Parts: sequence; structure tokens; C-alpha cells
Amino acid sequence: MKNNHGANLYDLSRKYGFSKEEFMDFSSNINPFGASKKAKDFIINNIDIVSMYPDPEYVNLKKSISNYCKCKGENIILGSGATELISQYIKFVSPKKSLLLSPAYSEYEKELKLVGSKIDKYFNKSKENFKINVDKLIDHISKNNYDIIVICNPNNPTGFAFTRSELEKILKSTDTFVMVDETYIEFTDTDIYSATQLVDEYFNLFVIRGTSKFFSTPGIRLGYGLISNNDIKDKIQSQIDLWNVNIIASNMGEIMFSDENYIRETVNAIGTERSYLINELSKLNEITVYETKGNFILCKINSNLMTAAELRMKLIPNKIIIRDCSTFEGLGEYFFRVCILKHEENEILMKSLNEVFFNLSK
Repeated sequence: MKNNHGANLYDLSRKYGFSKEEFMDFSSNINPFGASKKAKDFIINNIDIVSMYPDPEYVNLKKSISNYCKCKGENIILGSGATELISQYIKFVSPKKSLLLSPAYSEYEKELKLVGSKIDKYFNKSKENFKINVDKLIDHISKNNYDIIVICNPNNPTGFAFTRSELEKILKSTDTFVMVDETYIEFTDTDIYSATQLVDEYFNLFVIRGTSKFFSTPGIRLGYGLISNNDIKDKIQSQIDLWNVNIIASNMGEIMFSDENYIRETVNAIGTERSYLINELSKLNEITVYETKGNFILCKINSNLMTAAELRMKLIPNKIIIRDCSTFEGLGEYFFRVCILKHEENEILMKSLNEVFFNLSK
């Protein structure tokens, strides 16, 4: 995949003459309602902490994550973003043969290639509405000698998610290392879909999470991994720099993970807007809309009316950016993805899409 993180607003603003703030970026899967006010207010009112070193043990931050994820604090590894931990984990597992559930975030394949791993891909398929039968997957795993299985749950960009019981079924069926990226898990029901509570029991499980998407804080670069395999955990921690999480990120994290009102309000708001967008998109005969557990919706343009790239270009003059998904392996030039924004922006998107497809039919 090229352009791993959606639109380059700096480039688009120079090209089209709009400010970055004017764009409605439906290509970026970040919570549009912003970061926890409680966490931001703390930083504003305690800005002098920038003159202090963070706690090298991050005791309070790990305690907050432990309570939030319902796992032991000793099984938490902190990172400067989730990608750092993905890289370190794959490096130390050093798999000779890997199974990558696809389509997927390009960083997984990049890191697997860096260690010389042979990569098999198990595709979510459009003819099956991008749903994966867990028993068929387990059968495939049992017939192959994999060293690692990489799962994004919910999957980006398809929106499919395994339940916790399905993930546990996979873990019980194999001793293979299983890496589950839960970047988007908090946009759905974590009690049903999250694997964090399985970490303390299964030594072959590594769960990755970050704060960029749900907590709307990509700028603080805070990620964390959950793992009970002491050998790999110690190896990863031995390579991580002292104070690798800055004091702003550490303090914001302590507060965000325990800000129950913010978490509940975000889940409810995203759920409401996701339902609205799915309902409105489904009214368009020109596209197919796929079920999603994430804060984004995968769609396909029907009957070769235009490509996703062409649709994207038609929307940019309206200051709307969607994600052309043709760069995701396993999809094609007619697939696009929209993330959930605020209601007024979602309404503008639907108005613009209706106009585009109405004009095509004239």
C-alpha cells in the first residue's frame, strides 16, 4: 500500500488552495470529536511538567491501562506509537513463515519482509461480504506450519471483526504466535470483541493498541502492547529507550484511560453516526455498503460507473476527501472507504455523493 495514513492535507491544501482546516477528511480514521477535555485541561493547567522527566517505570500510566484493559500491569509494554511495538515484536519472533489476514495495513508486511519471512495471505473476500469463517481459518492454520499469525481486529479497511470467543478458539488451536492489532477495537463493543483479557492466559498472544484513533491523539505518539510471554517481553523492553514515552503522553494517558464519561460519549456518538451513514449510503443504488465494526465504512461502486479515484477527485472541490482503496491488496479500483465524522459533515458527504451519482444518471 502506498500512502499508509490517508490524505496528505498539506499537499492537497497547496494544490487546491484550501486551508488544511477546511477539508473534511473522510480518509482519516481519527475520532472527530477530539481528545479528552479532562486530559487536555490537565496539560494546559500543568504545562510546567515539561521541565520534569517522566517516571521511568510509568507506574501510574500502566495502572491506568491495566484497569482499562482488564489485564495485569506487568504484561504491559509502552511504545512511542503502536508501529514501534509491531516492529519490535516481529523482529524478536523473527518468523520464517507468516500468515497475514488481508487486506491489511502495509506496515505488517513491511516488517515481516525485513526479517525475511515468507508471507502467506488469507483474504477477506467481497463475495463473502469480507467475513471470515473462524473454523475454515483454523483448518488452514492447522495445515501449515506458521510462526506467526497477524490479525487486525477490526480489520482495516473491511470492518470485519472476530469476537473474543473466536480469537480464543484460534489461540486454543495452535501454539503459533498470534499478533492482534486492536487499533480500532474501541469503536465497537470491547466486551465482545477485544482480546485484552486473554493476554494473561495465552503466552502466544500479543495485543497491540494505540491512542491515535479512538482517543484522537496521534500527535502524542502513545502506543502499548499486552503480552505475557516473558522472554519476548524482556527482549522488547531491552531495546526500548529509557523515557520512550514523553511526559505529556504519559500524563494524558493516565487520565484518558480512566475518563469514563469521555469513553462512553465517544462510543455512543460514533455508533449513532455510523448507523446514520450506513443507512444513508445504503440508499444509493450505485454502491454496495459493507458491514463494519470500525469507525469507517467500506463501499464499492457498482456497474463500473467510475473508479474510486475518479469519485475522490469529484469530491475534492467540495473540500471532501475519501479513501481510494485500490492500493489495498485484494480490493480493486472501485472500492473506497469513508470514516465517521461529525453529523453536519456526514450530511455534507451524503449530499455531495447524491449529487455526483445523480449527475452520472442524467
